[in-house]
Amino acid sequence: MNVQEFLNLRFLGNNMLAYLTCLGIVLFGYIFKTLLSRLLSRLAFRFLRDRTEGVSEEQFQELLITPVSIVVFLITVYLAFNVLDYPVRSSELSRHEPWPKLAAFRAYQVGFIISVAWIALRLIDFAVLVFTRRAEHTPSRLNDQLVPFAKDLFKVLVMCFAFLVILGKAFGVNVTALIGGLGIGGLAVAFAAKESLENLIASFTIFLDRPFAVGDLVTVGTVTGTIEKVGFRSTRLRTAEKSYVTVPNKAMIDKPLDNLSLRTARRVSFTLALNHTTTSEQLRQIITDGQRAIQEHPLVTAEVQIKFAALTPAAKEVTVQYFVETTSYDEYLNVKEELNYRLIEVVEQHGGTFASTNTTVLQLTDGSLTSLQAVPEKPLV
Repeated sequence: MNVQEFLNLRFLGNNMLAYLTCLGIVLFGYIFKTLLSRLLSRLAFRFLRDRTEGVSEEQFQELLITPVSIVVFLITVYLAFNVLDYPVRSSELSRHEPWPKLAAFRAYQVGFIISVAWIALRLIDFAVLVFTRRAEHTPSRLNDQLVPFAKDLFKVLVMCFAFLVILGKAFGVNVTALIGGLGIGGLAVAFAAKESLENLIASFTIFLDRPFAVGDLVTVGTVTGTIEKVGFRSTRLRTAEKSYVTVPNKAMIDKPLDNLSLRTARRVSFTLALNHTTTSEQLRQIITDGQRAIQEHPLVTAEVQIKFAALTPAAKEVTVQYFVETTSYDEYLNVKEELNYRLIEVVEQHGGTFASTNTTVLQLTDGSLTSLQAVPEKPLV
């Protein structure tokens, strides 16, 4: 048998030349799919170059090269099988077709639609990367909060659209009638997903009202943490213990929310317990000089209060309260530490002493103070 006879040899309605041509196209698509996808990605990037905001071509290709290569390969597979006398067209498929033919074509359609949807999802990732770079150059933190939310929203819309296309194109479902039927059953679904819908609506309320932004330190209920992400259903906070707390969006707008990052100053309030051996003159000097030392600090507001608040059996108590003009927690701690040292110096300078941690009992004889006896505290159980 010569080559011409071999090529004209027929099998299942096609000659060997058609089979070899089909195989050649498939091999060509498989071998060059990566090269073709890289070329298409490069052309697309050149078209979008002016809108990339510093995103490199390598990052763009890394996002698109895999899904585009799959689409390129599926297109070559379709072209290859069109060479055979085995027409696989959606208009010619019916219930009377062999089930392997139907199954193969349905699988091909599903794979192609999923691949195109994958490209759309990667383009959304690219757009998010571009807007994230833009947000880095703007002082507003709203974009930091809006971009992740928009990313999730558009991805959900793309996946829902792809699912409906699969139902309509691959399986012949009347999508319009299906959506109309869902309108009747949607009421039951709405009742079943009541909390989820409330959280979704609450997420839009957060974006419209803007009680906080990503990066703000907030207290909601019993939880205090830094906002890291606002999603469809919940808001994620990072606490001081570095734990990751998820709070439903409904709770973020229903419960009292204290945005600590919007404070103009941080309050410092504590009590100095001075020993009873500290005289009244020493106490006056300590209060006067201590208030002057705090007021002289450049980050402390004018509302400084140091008062002789209480005389207890244990000590002479002096309350201290002032405000530090900073929103940085680290700077607040540094100012507080610096002024604590300064108050200790003032107390020592005027000969004052701090009361011990033990309970002091006053023993009175004939109505006068005769002695101070220290009684050890009962241990905490």
